[in-house]
Amino acid sequence: MLLHFELLLCCIISGCLSLWRPCTDLLPLDLLRRVVPAGDVYQSHVRLVQSQGARGVKFSGPPQALSFPAAPLFTNCNFFPAEFSIVVTLKIPQPAPNRDEYIFTLLDGDSNRLLLGLRLVRVSPVVPLCGVGEEGQLWFSTVKRGLFLCDGNTWVTMLQEKERLDYVEEHQDLFTVSETFDIEVFSIPSVGLFMATANRDQGSTVYRWTNSRFERYQNISTLDAQAWKFFTVGKEIFLVVANSGSNGGQEVSVIYRWNKRTLRFVVYQKLQTHSARDWEAFHIHNEAFLAVANHRQGEMNHNIDSVIYKWNPNTRSFEVNQTIATSGAYDWEFFTIGPFYFLVVANTFNGKSTVINSTIYIWLGGTFQPFQSIMTTGAIDWEMFQIGNRFFLAVANSQRLDGSGSILYNINSTIYELNMTSQTFVKFQDITTSSALDWEFFTVGDDKFLVVANSYDGNSYSLNSVIYRWQGYERFVPVHTLSTNGCRDWEFFTSSDGSYLISSSARQALSKILRLRTYYQH
Repeated sequence: MLLHFELLLCCIISGCLSLWRPCTDLLPLDLLRRVVPAGDVYQSHVRLVQSQGARGVKFSGPPQALSFPAAPLFTNCNFFPAEFSIVVTLKIPQPAPNRDEYIFTLLDGDSNRLLLGLRLVRVSPVVPLCGVGEEGQLWFSTVKRGLFLCDGNTWVTMLQEKERLDYVEEHQDLFTVSETFDIEVFSIPSVGLFMATANRDQGSTVYRWTNSRFERYQNISTLDAQAWKFFTVGKEIFLVVANSGSNGGQEVSVIYRWNKRTLRFVVYQKLQTHSARDWEAFHIHNEAFLAVANHRQGEMNHNIDSVIYKWNPNTRSFEVNQTIATSGAYDWEFFTIGPFYFLVVANTFNGKSTVINSTIYIWLGGTFQPFQSIMTTGAIDWEMFQIGNRFFLAVANSQRLDGSGSILYNINSTIYELNMTSQTFVKFQDITTSSALDWEFFTVGDDKFLVVANSYDGNSYSLNSVIYRWQGYERFVPVHTLSTNGCRDWEFFTSSDGSYLISSSARQALSKILRLRTYYQH
């Protein structure tokens, strides 16, 4: 029987352990190397074994031989960490009856008093007694497959009932008027859940969630629409579309306002844009802003200004507030960290190469100023997300084109993490993608996920997009593959009946809604 579990504790152990102060700068530790260092006399008591495809370590000899002082582990901290994890894989060929053993113990060096112990109970599923003297003990039952913590009076389960993503199933095929570049899901209070599709031809469509399906609600005239953005200003509700097509030589993107009487979106304001690819809406100090990603002017000039607009409450319209030089801009992402406001642009192409800098800007003195430049490769999308007190930025890199003339589509997209010490985003994890066009971060229960839109590998558009799950020390690990065709965008949303993902296709007039089937883990 193979058993694998991960234990996460965060300041919940009572008694003597509750007095320990937190240590947050400790690194992962190889306990086995500490137990049996190279050349140690007790190495003869440890040997590698393999059983039914599983490889592990078998111990023999006196228990005291497999111990070491814990003090040297805490080089920057004199206390046991308040938050830590223990990962154990254990194979038990023939459990011995009526016998308890400790997999891991932490003893008080002066008195050999047990401070923390992970105990394996092999007898009945009846929970053993817990009381004074057992504080800091963990009990793992191979019968109940349960992990318990003694709080000084009773054993408290550590594997509480939690919602987990089990699998993904097709829920609805949504046939759109043409290929769809972007999907925006939003809610209008007291009205319902909606979705807007940005379509290549024949206008775009707003859908309404009805009886667990999206149904066509309103058609809107657009020109090669690339993206929608939903936002509010005070009590007013708006949708803005990024039109990349022209009408009579003029490229105009349009802001629509929600009419509370007709329950429809109506034209509110038109803004001149240049092959617009994206809009980002945000608020700073209760003031409303819109940022447009201008991709190119004409067919060849990619080095142009993108524009940040600010809402003027007197004219009740958006006016130019700042212009920023960009290179084939494709996406803006706004985010906040503490009291600071940031805006990052995905620069795709400078007319010669896709290997160029994308820039993070910080709000200072009423304008956005350069904060950090990151080398990207045909960047199409940025996704900012937070896990605990850690901040991440994921970039979708679409293609590598440089002076050699060759184009590579199977390249790395990268996740960056904010280093609090250097106050910069540093590379955290590379993930191989195939012309990635979008990242979407979402949560199910306590689990965190990223899904990538893989669109093209140089030969085919029929590719698997991938869901990655956050697994702490292991970073993001692939857990689900999703069949897609020229996937352009992923959106996550929830309704009263569950959680869903929806993907759009730049190759066919079909978007797919997938339902995330979950189960409750005991």
